[in-house]
Amino acid sequence: MACDNSEDDTAYVPTPASIDAPALFQQLLGEPNIPANNPLTEDGIALGQRLFFDRALSVDGSISCASCHDPVAAFSDNRQFSLGVTGEEGMRNSMPLHNLAWNINTFNWDGSANSLEEQAFEPVTNPVEMNNSWENVVQTLENTANYPQLFEESFGTAGIDSARVTKALGQFIRTLVSGNTRFDRFLLGEIELTPSEQNGFDVFMDEDRGDCFHCHGNRNNPLWTDNAFHNNGLDEVITDRGLGAVTGDPREFGLFRTPSLRNLAYTAPYMHDGRFETLDEVIDHYSEGLVFSETIDPLMKAVNQGGVQLSPQDKADLKAFLLALSDPEFILPPPLPNPGN
Repeated sequence: MACDNSEDDTAYVPTPASIDAPALFQQLLGEPNIPANNPLTEDGIALGQRLFFDRALSVDGSISCASCHDPVAAFSDNRQFSLGVTGEEGMRNSMPLHNLAWNINTFNWDGSANSLEEQAFEPVTNPVEMNNSWENVVQTLENTANYPQLFEESFGTAGIDSARVTKALGQFIRTLVSGNTRFDRFLLGEIELTPSEQNGFDVFMDEDRGDCFHCHGNRNNPLWTDNAFHNNGLDEVITDRGLGAVTGDPREFGLFRTPSLRNLAYTAPYMHDGRFETLDEVIDHYSEGLVFSETIDPLMKAVNQGGVQLSPQDKADLKAFLLALSDPEFILPPPLPNPGN
């Protein structure tokens, strides 16, 4: 819909939109967290999607947000460390993007962003990511044939700036909802789990076996994360301080956000530094690979024996359950918008 240029100069009003939340989310999580200063609109979401896939945000037009958050990898990139415009690797694994509309106020592995808008702001100027300046981004978008009108339609008034770019990106990212896994369908009474998946869930919930639920939740938490920060026994010597580098608190050195367990079939490698290439390696870590450090989480109760010591059968079944948390519909690539530039 074009801007209204009639004689009464009526301003264009963006069309309100809402998130199509799965039934389980509606029952267990309630309403998504939509900032009052960035309500969802059809126009803003469409603009955000266009910007997400547009390489014009990078200094040389070589990468977009989707370069590190690819829809076919559940909006991750299947690399240990993502590559920026210079080909240099970053220091963290690319987190998948799904169900973030139900996150409250901290984002990134280290909690360095307090909103999706803030999370989208930093990569544009990061020298090992897009290596651009916001002044250049704004100028580039202003000099296109369609972006000025799209921004006016999305926000009701003319003008492009960094706040509006990140607001549009935030709107789009909030619509990335994954909620149609085998386990979701099981909870809705539509299918039965296999015996292996059922035992794997039992292992997950058993404090004497997997003991996974404290950080990753249970059947009443469809996000499959507590959205909190933990030191999960990866390293005896902490080199990446994680949350502690943001807060300056030594008690938080080596703490990282609990990732969601959804879509693990598509998001390897795993952990904040992508050190584990397979789910088997992840399970082996918690079973036999825990190491002590000064800030290790008290929930890593089995650290003194190296882990929870799962049997081979319980490992295989736990993996089967974890894979049942993957949503094949979510990885279908959305239609790409026409390039904005």
